[in-house]
Amino acid sequence: MESCSVLEVDINGEETIFLNKQIICKYSGTLKKLLGKSTCFSSGNLKVIFNDFPGGAESFELLSRFCYNNCEWTVMPSNLVFLHCAAKFMEVTKVLAQTEKCMEEIRYWAWPEVLLSLKQCQELETSSEAESLAVKLMDALVEKLCLAIEASPSSAACSPSPDSSLFRFSCDSKSTESFKNSSSRTTWWFDEVLVLSPGLVKTFLKLVVLRKFDNVTIARFLFYYQKVKFCSASSNEKREILETTVDTLYVLDRSCVPYKSLFGVLRLALGLHIDKSVMNKLEVMIGQQLEQATLDNLLVPSPSKSSHLYYVNLVLRFAKAFFDGGKRGSSQMKKVATLIDQYVAEVAPDPCLKPSKFLSLLTLVPDSARESHEDIYRAIDMYLEAHAGLTNGERLNLIRTLSYEKLPVQSRAHMSCNTKFQEIETLDDEQQQERKQLVLRVKKVESSGDSEKLKEHIEGIQWRVMELERACLKMQTQMEVIKKRTKGTSRGSNRSLPKLCS
Repeated sequence: MESCSVLEVDINGEETIFLNKQIICKYSGTLKKLLGKSTCFSSGNLKVIFNDFPGGAESFELLSRFCYNNCEWTVMPSNLVFLHCAAKFMEVTKVLAQTEKCMEEIRYWAWPEVLLSLKQCQELETSSEAESLAVKLMDALVEKLCLAIEASPSSAACSPSPDSSLFRFSCDSKSTESFKNSSSRTTWWFDEVLVLSPGLVKTFLKLVVLRKFDNVTIARFLFYYQKVKFCSASSNEKREILETTVDTLYVLDRSCVPYKSLFGVLRLALGLHIDKSVMNKLEVMIGQQLEQATLDNLLVPSPSKSSHLYYVNLVLRFAKAFFDGGKRGSSQMKKVATLIDQYVAEVAPDPCLKPSKFLSLLTLVPDSARESHEDIYRAIDMYLEAHAGLTNGERLNLIRTLSYEKLPVQSRAHMSCNTKFQEIETLDDEQQQERKQLVLRVKKVESSGDSEKLKEHIEGIQWRVMELERACLKMQTQMEVIKKRTKGTSRGSNRSLPKLCS
C-alpha cells in the first residue's frame, strides 16, 4: 500500500507531477475535497487532472515547493502573482495569508517590480484573481508615475514629440536606477507601458485620465502607442487599439489633441470598421474643430459599397457636429462656410451624387455666414452640367439656394444668359406667390428714394421678376394645351390634371 501515498497530478495536459499525498493534502483544501477518504488499489496511484490551473505547471511546482517547505518560503514581487493565483485555486490558506500581506506593500515596490507583476497578470488573463490583482498593481503603477512626473515639473516644457528621435528612448525595466535617471522626462514611460496587453493599457489610460494627468502627454502616448503596436498587430487587435485611442482622446481637452492627427486616425478607422459609437466620437472631435480643417482633409474617398466619389455623408456629419457645438465666432463661421463651399464645388461634377445630397451640402451653412454666393453658383452650374436628367422641381430646389444680392456682377451677367438656369418650365402656386411678392418689393424699393446703393438691389429684383413672368407665360401656354387634350377624354374619366411641377 506504499504507492497509496503517491499522488499523480496532470496540469493542463502540459506536465504530470508526482507528489506525496499526505504533504500536499495537509495544506490544500481543494485536494482534500477531491480525494476525501479515497483509498488506492493494486491498479496504481491516485490521479488528479486539472485543465484550467492558473499559470500551468510552473505555477503548480512553485506552490508545491512552498508546501514541501512547510509554507515558510518568502513571497516576493517576482513570485507573488503566480503564487497567489495558484494558492487561491488550491485553497492553500497559509500561502494566501503571505501573498495578501505582500500585496499590502505594493505601493512601496519599485517601478520595475510593479511592471513585471503586471506582465505576469496578463499571462493569467483567464484567472479572475489575476484580474483583481492587476487592478491593484495598475493603481500602484499610475501612482508612481504621477509622483515621478510631479517631482520634475520643469520637464514638461521640453518633453519630446512622439515623432522625434528622443521619443524612442526606452528604460530598462530591470533597472531601478534607470527609473530614477529617466524621471526627468515626461515621456520616459512610453516604451515601458507598451509591453502591456491592450486590455491593461486601457485600464492604465482610464486611471491616468482620472488622476488628471497632463492631457498633452496622454495624447502623445496614444498616438505613439497606436503607431508602434500597429506594426505587428492583427486586425482585431488594431481595432481594439484604435477604439481605446479614440475613447481616451474624446475625454481629453480638445486643445491638447493635434487636429491633423485625428484625420490619420479617421483613415485607419474607416478601414478597420470600428464600433459605430466610437466612430461617432471621432467624427464629433473632428467636426467641433472644423474651422481647422483643409479641403484635402475632407476629400475622403467614399466607402467601397457606395457609388459616390467622395464620402459626402461624413462631411455632413462633421458640419452638423460643428454647428451643434454651441455658439461660434464670426471668423470661425466664415472659415467653415468657405471650406464647405470649396468642398461643394469639388464634389459637384460627381455624376452619382444625388440631388438630395447636393442640396443638403448647399444648405449646410447659414446664409449669414456666406459673404458671397459666387462659389455655390459655380458649383450648381457644374452640378446641372453633370446631371442633365434632373426634374424641374429638383433644378428649382437647387437654384432657390442662391441669393441674387450676394452674387458679384460678373456672375449675375453669366447667370442671365446661362441656359441651364432658364429651363424651369412651370411654376407652382408658391412660386407665383413669390413673383407677386417680388413685384411688391420692387415698387417699395423704387418709392424709397433715389439712393445709389439701392440701384443694384433693384436691378436684381427686376431680373428675377422677368424670369418669373417668362416662366408664367410658358405655364399659361401649356395649360391651354392641356385643356384642349382633356376635352377629348371620356366623361367617366376621373383623372385630374397632371401636376405641373414636382
